[in-house]
Amino acid sequence: MIRHMKEKILDVISITIVLILCLAFVVKFGGPSILKLYVERGIGNCQTIPILCMAPEEEIVNPKINKEYIAEFLPYKFPKIQVLVPRGFTVSAEKITKVYYKRQKRKHSGAVVYLLYEKPNFFMGLFPQLKKRGIKNNYEFFQRTMAAKLKDVKTLSDALFVIIKSVFTPDIGNQHNVKIIKFIIDDKRGFINYNLEKTKNYFDCNIIDPQDNFFKIYIKDERKQLDLDKVFAIIFTVKKAD
Repeated sequence: MIRHMKEKILDVISITIVLILCLAFVVKFGGPSILKLYVERGIGNCQTIPILCMAPEEEIVNPKINKEYIAEFLPYKFPKIQVLVPRGFTVSAEKITKVYYKRQKRKHSGAVVYLLYEKPNFFMGLFPQLKKRGIKNNYEFFQRTMAAKLKDVKTLSDALFVIIKSVFTPDIGNQHNVKIIKFIIDDKRGFINYNLEKTKNYFDCNIIDPQDNFFKIYIKDERKQLDLDKVFAIIFTVKKAD
């Protein structure tokens, strides 16, 4: 079952608040090797959470988009986000809040698409301390998060991004099979974690437009209807609702 994105963000905030003082203490008195061990003990290692040892493998720039394929999509419009999606998927929108949320069980299973929109500089508001570490916008936040690797942890900043990466990653199946790519499509750019398994596919798409609007498209494709090219076609259509 997919964990709710609101719960994910709240987990990150809680973990960050609790660990930041501990991490600072470890950095001051223990050094990089102790810091890395501390992070492993706190969230896991590359065997239990393989994505902590992964980073974008390639950059795909302006892949060919099949407009005829898009013409068969169904339109979905929510208060803050709109997109075109192939037939056969249940589509819903999510919302992130810091507080006052309720745990909810997913009502849908099978072929599902979850959408999320957040405003420019949203993640800087959640983690204002990152501004001091040179992170200026949503894109730079995800660029640093996706590149974070446990083996490279040497500073407090390195540790924070590894923690954020572990908690921000939704269910993407067996992580040993996951690939991470960086992409540019028209005026959008971002990162995709994807996993093409024997029985189902997973796509976790993090997208930023030129205005620094953030979109997440999470797809659990239990009928294996999609490949990466078809997911690029979906990303091509996403935008802030009029």
